[in-house]
Amino acid sequence: MIPELGHFALILALLLALTQSILPLAGAARNVPAWMALARPAAQAQFLFVAIAFGCLAYSFLVNDFSVLNVAQHSYSKLPPVYRFTATWGSHEGSLLLWTLILALWTLAVTLFSRHLPDDMVARVVGVMGLVSCGFLLFMLATSNPFLRLLPAALDGSDLNPMLQDPGMVIHPPILYMGYVGFSIAFAFAIAALISGKLDASWARWSRPWTTAAWVFMTLGIMMGSWWAYYELGWGGWWFWDPTENASLMPWLVGTALIHSLAVTEKRGSFKAWTVFLAIAAFSLSLLGTFLVRSGVLSSVHSFATDPARGLFILGFLAVVIGGSLLLFAFRASQVGLGGRFALVSRESFLMANNILLLTATASVLLGTLYPLFLDALGLGKISVGAPYFNAVFVPLVTPLLFLIGVGPLARWKQAAVPELAARLKWGFAGSVAVALLLPLTLGAWKPMVSLGILLALWIAITVAIGVQARLRTATGWSANFYGMQLAHFGVAVTVIGITMVSAYETERNVRMNEGDTAALRGYTFLFKGTKGLEGPNYKAARGTLEVTRDGKPVATLYPEKRTYSASGMPFTESAIDYGLTRDLYVALGEPLDGGAWSVRLFHKPFVVWIWIGAVLMALGGLLAITDRRYRAASRKKGAEA
Repeated sequence: MIPELGHFALILALLLALTQSILPLAGAARNVPAWMALARPAAQAQFLFVAIAFGCLAYSFLVNDFSVLNVAQHSYSKLPPVYRFTATWGSHEGSLLLWTLILALWTLAVTLFSRHLPDDMVARVVGVMGLVSCGFLLFMLATSNPFLRLLPAALDGSDLNPMLQDPGMVIHPPILYMGYVGFSIAFAFAIAALISGKLDASWARWSRPWTTAAWVFMTLGIMMGSWWAYYELGWGGWWFWDPTENASLMPWLVGTALIHSLAVTEKRGSFKAWTVFLAIAAFSLSLLGTFLVRSGVLSSVHSFATDPARGLFILGFLAVVIGGSLLLFAFRASQVGLGGRFALVSRESFLMANNILLLTATASVLLGTLYPLFLDALGLGKISVGAPYFNAVFVPLVTPLLFLIGVGPLARWKQAAVPELAARLKWGFAGSVAVALLLPLTLGAWKPMVSLGILLALWIAITVAIGVQARLRTATGWSANFYGMQLAHFGVAVTVIGITMVSAYETERNVRMNEGDTAALRGYTFLFKGTKGLEGPNYKAARGTLEVTRDGKPVATLYPEKRTYSASGMPFTESAIDYGLTRDLYVALGEPLDGGAWSVRLFHKPFVVWIWIGAVLMALGGLLAITDRRYRAASRKKGAEA
């Protein structure tokens, strides 16, 4: 009965999504308050029924109901309970239900925290989000029903993908989806503004905290995915330019452009049409990422769907959403106006250059991701576009972007005086250049890319310090938005240092080791103490022990594993890492060799953890910006008027 209840809840959620979208949108068009008032209760009820459906699927996994096809294909009776729960979104159908639940959650948040907005704007925003919900609910019910029965029931399940049997699976997908789906709010605000024809600074101010919140989740989701791949795959890499990674990077890049463009639209009334376009593009790329990952066109650990009907449905939905919104944008763009004028040298012009570079970088990633698919679809052969292409194209685009991060916040709005700007920045730039040229010499070898990376990171950090010092000297009062921006920019500098150092100076050794053998790497000695058998709840493993010393002093004891999962028979590597602020020691077991020996991979990775520390600082900066009192003041003002 539980699966049938979940299926029925999805049907009711679809009916409520239709109510949430059609009547409020019609009410806003005809100025019928009663119809507009339906938006909030319909959206809240829709969330309730989607949550019930999700709860029913999670319950089916937790109790090992192998009469549900989804459970039989993606769970196992000996799977630990926490992974039985996370298996709820470990399949195509379950991940789609999680997406729909998070979309309903974001919509619920809009209904609860939008009391300060005009009723017609709320009706349009919630109505547009309801239309998106309709698309995903229809997709589930038509092609991806998570509650299909398997009769007779399976005796046991096929097990969850071993890579997904990790604590990262508990956190990473929900956080990343919060970012993916969160951009639907910026999209809904943009479409609502286009429909109403009121493309002034108000809609930018209303949507800005929501967009920043989505960007924060997206930043954390990408960071967690990178770290998860780093420790879980056993290769020691932190970014692989895998199409699934690119699918999340592209909306993040456009979302970054969007939050900067929203700032200009809100404060100066400029970039109005551009900001609307970016809001459409960010959510469109989120949908495109869904198509790439969920339609089966990619061969990746995340691409669980293989039914072409699903791909065609997503492609059609994509065409309707993107095509319809761009047509509306084209129809209304001429009515938007140019907004405030600004000089060639001004904060606006630097932010525009920032946006153009971000979009160009996004286009380069999009081309590298889709080009192999187009060739394959046209029967022209299969090619692989990997790191050499992305490094050759993406890095030159990001370099001037990082330089502008230092200049933009220090320039004046509307028009900046070049001599004044140069006077503020000259010593910071000179110091950055000097350190960037000399520091690599102390690291053993001077490399031009290392100097460039250090130069850009120091440049950003120094300009952040200059901006904060100027603010403390001249401004009164606390501005969460300003300090959040500076913290996020400092996080970029920290990440750049991490990427630069680990890319240039990481060291790797693949060695054959018998019990008692030692291997040296960057001043560390690894003593292999052999392996012993280990039995987990649903796997058997060989666990190695390596004692690490430096100058005869103990540093760490590492326990890498080579697992074989019982249900699938799939082998899997569990790496062991000694984390440090300035270096990671990374060990992974390869294959067993003759004579009791093992293939062992040893890595020394300098400053790699800075990549993720910087991402956390970026997210904290965004979170701080959301707390700016201007947004709370708008809410209090509306409440006082009521």
